[in-house]
Amino acid sequence: MQLFTKKSDYLNYRQQSSLGILGLVPTMGNLHQGHLNLVKESLKENDHTLVTIFVNPKQFGPNEDYEKYPRTLESDLKKLKELQGSEKILVFAPERPTEIFPEDFSTEIQVTGLEHALCGLQRPGHFKGVTTVVYQLFQLSGAHKAYFGQKDYQQFKIIQKMTKDLSLAIELHMVPIARESSGLALSSRNQYMTSEQKLEAANIYKSLRMVAQKYLKAPDEAQNLRQEILFKDPSWQYLELLDAQTLKAPGPRTRQVVVAGAYHMGDTRLIDNVLINL
Repeated sequence: MQLFTKKSDYLNYRQQSSLGILGLVPTMGNLHQGHLNLVKESLKENDHTLVTIFVNPKQFGPNEDYEKYPRTLESDLKKLKELQGSEKILVFAPERPTEIFPEDFSTEIQVTGLEHALCGLQRPGHFKGVTTVVYQLFQLSGAHKAYFGQKDYQQFKIIQKMTKDLSLAIELHMVPIARESSGLALSSRNQYMTSEQKLEAANIYKSLRMVAQKYLKAPDEAQNLRQEILFKDPSWQYLELLDAQTLKAPGPRTRQVVVAGAYHMGDTRLIDNVLINL
């Protein structure tokens, strides 16, 4: 397994090596089974896989957890080495942010429209930071395919729109959410919680499924149920039922719906979603 900490070293290796079809798995590290599922999917479908490990400062707001976000490179590399086919994995873990954003970097990429919902309303500038770093990683990697988790559904839709609008020659894949046995979506931020909080947080997924099941039977009643859940528990930052393509209210042409929620468990912000095909 090859590890690169400098952009120039990776680019030289890529130029001198025959990597074939290359898959990309962008991460911020602190890898869990959800990340490893993305890597496994890429290993199945490509000749080589590049895993990037970079805590992107541009997607954190001024009062968010950039400084304390867990950085566990040694453990991450160990988990990747244990995967079958790890000899086909390349890892790019920039030693400093300037490997991605040079000192004079002043360009931002913003996708308008899809950010006016869900996390985009709660975290101004977040998705601009995401699209800017993902564009950089697409260009740097030279990858043919890229893999993202469904848990960050709005993020995937925004990256998908950026890729289409800019005619980027990369194929995107969304991999289903990995969950604990309780139903709690796996997240690097789950480690901030106590065992009791994790157990309570499993209700997030249960609530999303309740709203989704109600929507299939009676859409109007699903909206009432959504409002009732929000009223009873102020820890919800949002709980929305939207068209999965437009991230707006479902309409006559809606073919898929996303039920998405963000929830505060103490100081930890958790997101999750459920997709419904109509």
